[in-house]
Amino acid sequence: MDLDLSPDQDLFVKTTRRFLQSASPLTHVRDLHERGVSFERDYWRKGAELGWTAMLVPRAMGGGSVSGDGLLDLALVAEEMGRLVAPGPLLPVNVVLDTLVRTGSAARWDHVVAPLMAGDAVATWAIDEGSGSWEAPGVHLQARKDGTDWVLNGTKSFVQEADDADWLLVTARTGTGLTQFLVPRSTEGVAASPRRSIDLVRRFGDVSFTQARLPASSVVGAVEGAADDVQRQLEVALVLQNAETMGAVDRVLAFTLEYADDRIAFGRPIASYQALKHRFADMKTWLEACHGTATASARAVATGADNAAELVSVATSYIADRAPLIVQDCVQVHGGIGVTWEHDLHLYLRRVTQNTMLLGSARQHRERLAVLLGM
Repeated sequence: MDLDLSPDQDLFVKTTRRFLQSASPLTHVRDLHERGVSFERDYWRKGAELGWTAMLVPRAMGGGSVSGDGLLDLALVAEEMGRLVAPGPLLPVNVVLDTLVRTGSAARWDHVVAPLMAGDAVATWAIDEGSGSWEAPGVHLQARKDGTDWVLNGTKSFVQEADDADWLLVTARTGTGLTQFLVPRSTEGVAASPRRSIDLVRRFGDVSFTQARLPASSVVGAVEGAADDVQRQLEVALVLQNAETMGAVDRVLAFTLEYADDRIAFGRPIASYQALKHRFADMKTWLEACHGTATASARAVATGADNAAELVSVATSYIADRAPLIVQDCVQVHGGIGVTWEHDLHLYLRRVTQNTMLLGSARQHRERLAVLLGM
């Protein structure tokens, strides 16, 4: 993120970077993939100790952030995780925590918030149903009232850490509106099946709900009043996803420039050739524009600006267009070594490519932007 960091934020970023370099270098990411593991709980607990799960939680509930601007501080963590394509459910856990502390009393959700903040439990956000929409029109999973209970039927797709999550924040259709439920993963009638993921360590799955019965206390927020909550969840998720993407692209361009300075062809570094200078200039221009839009949208969401939804889609559509192109260009600069399994480039390309499709494609966000602008 292109932020003017305070001394405290700068120290926080450096601490986070050192931890990730020590606990989750790229060799460890490859090892997790070989073992078929998404992330390790001990690693996640240590991240929680650094404050990764406290940023969006009020101090009264044990949370807090470095600068007092929790979402911007959390975006700095996401960016650092992108630099090392690090594992961990940073996005879904914080989306759920933000929702719980905004829509319920501390006493009601403390039994969930406390273990999530400590890293002892994991929660995930379940809204997509495979239609490509992460907003209200794409929700068809039904929740019907049965006495004092609610019964859920339907399927959610592309649920991050579906197998490892202890809790699922599920968006369902009830009557004419949307209602959200916090569902224990162990609930009878809830089953997960894995999906293929191009990312080496990020796992997704489909979660089916078959006559899954929940008590009334599982409702998050107001019945049929979750539309605004879903909008907020999408905005927070996109801010974090875009920040992570920018961290990955930043790192790729940096080590590609180093490679171009070291690689000798016809007696001189390839970085000295005019054609590659032009190419690097284009990539740097695109990268700075990506940073600018990502930062503007993050600030808008953090402050609750009226145009936050518009700026988030501006940033996401631009980043989804340009970030994969930058990484692909860097692959080309590396030549043959850039397309081998042994080189780290494909780890970044996988993460960036997945991010640019996960919460809506560039085209979908341009269409969303047109609707928001009344076009």
